[in-house]
Amino acid sequence: MKASDKIDQLIAGISDWRGKTLDLVRKAILETDPEIIEEWKWMGTPVWSRDGIIAVGNAHKDKVKLTFEHGARLPDPEKLFNAGLEGNQRRAIDFFEGDTVDGPVLKNLIRAAVEYNQDRGGKKAAKKAPRQKP
Repeated sequence: MKASDKIDQLIAGISDWRGKTLDLVRKAILETDPEIIEEWKWMGTPVWSRDGIIAVGNAHKDKVKLTFEHGARLPDPEKLFNAGLEGNQRRAIDFFEGDTVDGPVLKNLIRAAVEYNQDRGGKKAAKKAPRQKP
């Protein structure tokens, strides 16, 4: 079964507000960039990637958590990040019942994550390139 089908099943199996919220988050992610791919990792976790992991989504008992792999390195002028602020790599957005998903603002953050991954990938490739002898 494809990862996208597993994510469809996961969302369909969450019949309350968390399923709807996770679905809205997923749609915003996939609408942001057509090259973002969905993955199913860690025995049941939706992951969205492009040139590296962008974000991981989880429905918890009282929230939907969207964790950005390199969130600490991303600009967040709208202050979407509200969890994991003490870490030096990841940042998360915790959505609680009654919260709205601001699609355009979330898409800006997703674009920043894609750009970060692409820039980071370019730096890694440059570091691995053999040096030319004069």
